[in-house]
Amino acid sequence: MFDLVIKDAEIHDGSGSKPVQGDLGVKDGKIAAIGPRLGAARETVKADGLALAPGIIDGHTHYDAQITWDPFVDPSPALGVTTAILGNCGFTIAPCKPADRDLTMRHLTHVEGMSLDALRAGINWGFESFPQYLDMLEKNGVGPNVACFAGHSAIRTFVMGKDATERAATAAEVAKMADLVREAMAAGAIGFASSTSEAHNGEGGTPMPSRLADDHELRTLVKAMGQGGTGVYMLTKGRTTTIPYLEEIAAEANRPVVIAALFHSNTNPEAAFTTLEQVNAARARGRTLVAQTSCCPLSMDFTFHSPYLFESMQAWKPAMAAHDPAELKKIYRDPAWRNSVREELQANRGRLVFNGEWEKLFVVETAKDQNRRMEGATLGELARQAGKDPFDFILDLALSEDLDTMFVAQLLHNDDKAVGRILADPNTHISLSDAGAHLTFFCDAGFGLHLMGHWSRDLGVLDLPQAVHRLTGQPAKLFGIRDRGLLREGMAADLMLFDPKTVARGPKRRAHDLPAGAARLTAGAVGLHGVWINGAKTADEKGFCADPASRPGKVLRSFAA
Repeated sequence: MFDLVIKDAEIHDGSGSKPVQGDLGVKDGKIAAIGPRLGAARETVKADGLALAPGIIDGHTHYDAQITWDPFVDPSPALGVTTAILGNCGFTIAPCKPADRDLTMRHLTHVEGMSLDALRAGINWGFESFPQYLDMLEKNGVGPNVACFAGHSAIRTFVMGKDATERAATAAEVAKMADLVREAMAAGAIGFASSTSEAHNGEGGTPMPSRLADDHELRTLVKAMGQGGTGVYMLTKGRTTTIPYLEEIAAEANRPVVIAALFHSNTNPEAAFTTLEQVNAARARGRTLVAQTSCCPLSMDFTFHSPYLFESMQAWKPAMAAHDPAELKKIYRDPAWRNSVREELQANRGRLVFNGEWEKLFVVETAKDQNRRMEGATLGELARQAGKDPFDFILDLALSEDLDTMFVAQLLHNDDKAVGRILADPNTHISLSDAGAHLTFFCDAGFGLHLMGHWSRDLGVLDLPQAVHRLTGQPAKLFGIRDRGLLREGMAADLMLFDPKTVARGPKRRAHDLPAGAARLTAGAVGLHGVWINGAKTADEKGFCADPASRPGKVLRSFAA
């Protein structure tokens, strides 16, 4: 007898092949049979023609901290995600010495838009080394399956302490870091993750530790990762780590390199396609370079207490280094500082997170009743009405409301025609949800539902079998994840049942349910009828439905070459 049979489903197996109509049976957490008219089961679900697919593999999350207090990493499992890869960009919390915990949390507050109060109240520091972190997750149990990168910034801080954000490493320090990378890989890391992105700054505007790594350090650590014949090098790239340079690293380590973040910019419209051409040329030469992209527009909710979208700018450093609100407001009022920001915006147009597109920046919520008329309007429009420069207008408005005004910026990836060209490239890795980070700015944890709904059903950029493949079978193969990503007998019963006619991500909403009552943006699913993780039902058409104590996921610690 089966534990579960899902009957009369349109089965998309994750390979990209055409679907077949039939039943799927589950026994002991694995797919036991696929075919017509399967036998009796303890539980039977009548799909009545709904689509059944492997669960989504989210290849770019930042749940490293959240999973220590929330093993189900809400909201991802209720959005179809059955496997999450943690530690992207190298912003992990392991390894971490007790003396460095506060520094690590403060960095995450800035670089990943996390609440410091929530981190302090929520993180379970029952570990010091990376292997101990994986052991702790395994002991406590996890909701979805998880795999973890060894993180460059964490490793650098473990070896160098506060110096990690200030200088290049010595040869001896690089050797210690390489030992930690090898230790992490032996313990079950999925690879090694790093960042050279100019947008990635920690407390006070200091560069995240990995940005201080020189060429010798970077090459040494990637080679250390690949010495055992497994592992993926994941990098959020900056201007110094060019695609030809990363091709050299891929050749030296003989390992795949996943490169984030490929976004289309309206102010520099050819840049993403130039990068994609370079990546594909390297692939043609036999190097596994993979461009990581998103299927969601990059938009951010923000206030001027912490306006992440501006923080990649050199001119913004004084504001990031401000020690208290009074000092920050003084900087915001300074005409010379405002001019320096304007000059950098003009000089680097098309290369920043925010590129001066004031017509794509909106007022969401004002703090004062007399300003309610501005809600929903663009900053460009409001500035024209006031006869002011847009940057002066937005700062003056924020200052008049004690910096509590809520704005939203539509930053990148908002041209459907251009983004569709990127998504249609069969070798791009569609991910970049950033789930677990930037919680007050956006929530893209439902990216997979958006791909199947907006891009497949509505726009036809991918057919549904290909959309499913790009969310399941493709990332499983890329990351060497065994026994998942396909519906095959003997493989894990990570399943997603949905209605192709309605599937979508629901509207975002603000919740105050993080530790210490901190706020976040979250979203529900539309058209999702069931999610199973290793055969255990986790979500239904109403959302999350699992017993929080059940924790059916696995900590993945063994990967294919």
